[in-house]
Order: sequence, then structure tokens, then C-alpha cells
Amino acid sequence: MALTQARTMPGVLELLPLDQIAFQRMLDVIRRNYERFGFLPVETPVIEFSDVLLTKTGGETERQVYFVQSTGALAQEKDRPELALRFDLTVPLARYVAEHEHDLSFPFRRYQMQRVYRGERAQRGRFREFYQCDIDVIGKDALSVRYDAEIPAVIYSVFRELDVGAFTIQMNNRKLMRGYFEGLGIDDAEKQMLVLREVDKLDKRGPQYVRDTLTGEAFGLSHEAADRILDFVQVRSTSLADALAKLDALGSGGETFEQGRAELKEVLGLLRDFGVPDTHFVLNLSIARGLDYYTGTVYETTLNDHPDIGSVCSGGRYENLAGQYTKSHLPGVGISIGLTRLFWQLRDAGLIARAQSTVDVLVTQMDAADLPHYIALATELRQAGIATEVVMEGGKLGKQFKYADRAGIRFVLVLGEDELARNVVTVKDLRREDQFEVARTELIKALRVELAQADISLHQSSKP
Repeated sequence: MALTQARTMPGVLELLPLDQIAFQRMLDVIRRNYERFGFLPVETPVIEFSDVLLTKTGGETERQVYFVQSTGALAQEKDRPELALRFDLTVPLARYVAEHEHDLSFPFRRYQMQRVYRGERAQRGRFREFYQCDIDVIGKDALSVRYDAEIPAVIYSVFRELDVGAFTIQMNNRKLMRGYFEGLGIDDAEKQMLVLREVDKLDKRGPQYVRDTLTGEAFGLSHEAADRILDFVQVRSTSLADALAKLDALGSGGETFEQGRAELKEVLGLLRDFGVPDTHFVLNLSIARGLDYYTGTVYETTLNDHPDIGSVCSGGRYENLAGQYTKSHLPGVGISIGLTRLFWQLRDAGLIARAQSTVDVLVTQMDAADLPHYIALATELRQAGIATEVVMEGGKLGKQFKYADRAGIRFVLVLGEDELARNVVTVKDLRREDQFEVARTELIKALRVELAQADISLHQSSKP
């Protein structure tokens, strides 16, 4: 019988165990920080009704959706399959809040860390299946802009603990941008949105590209208007005081402009109270975010030493999360970390090392007749909270050491005839390539000390 070639489709990230441990630890850091700020876990089904999932989408987004069709349904003639895989976590959140509105407490603070599916064109660093790690605060009827200041505090806490180097949270407000466009005579909301999308490309494509686009046939702006827009969106700050001064220096504007400026100043003013130093955030008036539903504050987070990676965390304020599903007004603010892409990029840049095994120690087997002693020792260690594996089938001791090394297990215990007679255990540290003897009664205490020092050493060596 011919063998089927073992293979995975392009656009998925399948990791070996030690890399998977590193990925899982990043998930743990993000989850721990989300919960530290009072966010509650939510999970939604990977499959949603197509008409619910695609209510407010179309064009490119719909072309990237994976539809789900059972074999029984294939025989039915339909314009579009009834079910589809979620392509983000925001639309399912909108459906979730609308469906459970009367059972939730508002403001509703939720975090969600699940896989999403998108028909991306297969290329390096782009994924069809990937983890998103989202938080959102949803209000009923209204939501104070103060929550917009809390979000950067969460971002700061997460990326400081992830320890991937210096990072900067870049901030802007869409009302400020739209108000400025109105002052230039760009009053049409659709045209404003098109300009916003082009401005958002400034850091990637450069000012000349944006200027040529804005003055081209598609937009038809005057060179004076394009130059004024470019001057506006190239405003950057170096500190909190500088950010507030530059906002004041923008001059006066209409109602939308002034509302956006007031919101941004309030958010910036609260960041220090939330413990975010002004070395980690800047005013960047080119940040717009490409999605249409953002209405106010917007964020993008970048790694200072790796600008080529792009935004590693983004989000913003939206005024009506679930307007397609309920008549209730549900404003909110949130951010998303695309963890699969971030992990791949950090590993590719050499910022993430392979993790140590989740197994703390390996108990070797010297003599099959002494297996009960090895199992008893492992049981004692597990009861003390030390993750332990036992070699259940014998072999040469060197082969057992090699297995531990390849599996990423740092500490190996040897309990031979001599050790049993003297009631001691030999502990070998494969990383330091040394060993020591310890009395059986002192083993747990000694291992806890070694494991604690190993954790400190691992943390220090993992810093970029």
C-alpha cells in the first residue's frame, strides 16, 4: 500500500515541544496580565453562522473567510454555506454581547485567547490559522474615555513581562484626524476614511508615496491640502509634556477636532497614574488603524530595535460594537495581540530561545529490579510539586542522559546500588555539566534550590 505523504498546509505554525513550551509561556504571561487587570475569560465557537459572521463585511474580508460545509449539505443548492470559521475575535464578541446582554454586568471586561482562521495568501510570516489574544471593555449606553487610558497600561504590563526589549505604544485619536480633515474641506465620511487608510501607510511607504496618492486621480486633493495633512500626521512626541504641548500647538478646530484633542489629552494625562512611563508611549498622529469601526483613540505598539516587525499589538475605541445585532448602544475599547505571528517574528529575529522542558528532573534506571525505588522517589518528588519523569525501560546510562538532554530536561537523578546503600542520590546538572550527591532526606530541599536558581539563570539568559 502506498504511503500518504505526511504534510501540513501552508500558513500554519506547528512547533516542536520545546518551542511549544516557549509559545505556551507567552500565552501564560498574556493571560496572567489580562486577569491582573480584572478581565474575565470568554470563549466563543470557532464556527459561526455565516450571516452573523459576515453581517458587516464584504470584499477582501469575505474572500478570506473559510466556509464550512458538511458532506450532507453539499447536495443542497445555496448561494453561500450556512457556517463559516471566525476570521477574528471582534465580530464573535459583538454577537456574544448582543446575545447575552441581559446576563452580563457592564462595563463588561472580557479577554479571549483563541485561534482564528483567515484565507491569507501563503507567504513567509503570514498565517491562515493563528492565535489572537484580545481584551475589550464594553459599556452600556456610554463608556468613559478613561478606559482608553487603561488599555496602554495593560499593553505596558504585558510586554514588560514578555521581556522582548524596548517597546513604544503609539497613540492617536480618529476624531482629531477627522476634525482636521473637515477643516481642510474634506467633509465626506467615506472620503475621510479613504484618507485615513492612506495616512496609516506613512511609516511603511513614506511621505512621498502618501502625497502622490492624495493628489492623484483617486483622491484629487490639492498639493496644499496634501502638504498640510502630511505636516499634521508627522507630529511625534518625545515625552508626556511634549505630547501635550504639541496637541496645544495644533491650533483651533471644529467640534470633532476639539473633542478628539480633549479625549487624547485626558488619556495621555492618565497614563502616568496607571504606571506607564512616558519613555514607553508617544503621540503619533499618523496612526489611524485601517478598520472602519474605530472612532476615537487608536493604538499601535512597536519594538524599538525591530521596526521591521511592525505593530505587535493594536486596537482602539469603537462607538457601537453590536449595532448589527441589537438596538442597544454598546461602545467599547480594546486591543489585540496576534500571538502566532508575533512569536514567529520574535523567534526569527533571535529574540526567543528554545524553552527548557516542563519536566524538572528525570529519574534514571540503573537496575530493573530497583524500579519500585525509582517510582517511589518520583512519587515523592511529584507530591512536593516537582515535575518528574521516570525511565521505565532500562538501557545504558549514557543513552538515558542523551535522552534527557534532547528532551530539554536539565536535572538527572541517579539512584544506583551504591546510592541506595548509602541513602543518597546523585544529581547531575546537564547544563552546567557537573554533579553532586545529596542525602535522600534533603533531596527535595536541594532540588528546590537548584530549580529556583535555574529559573533565575534562564530568565537572565533569555533577555535580548
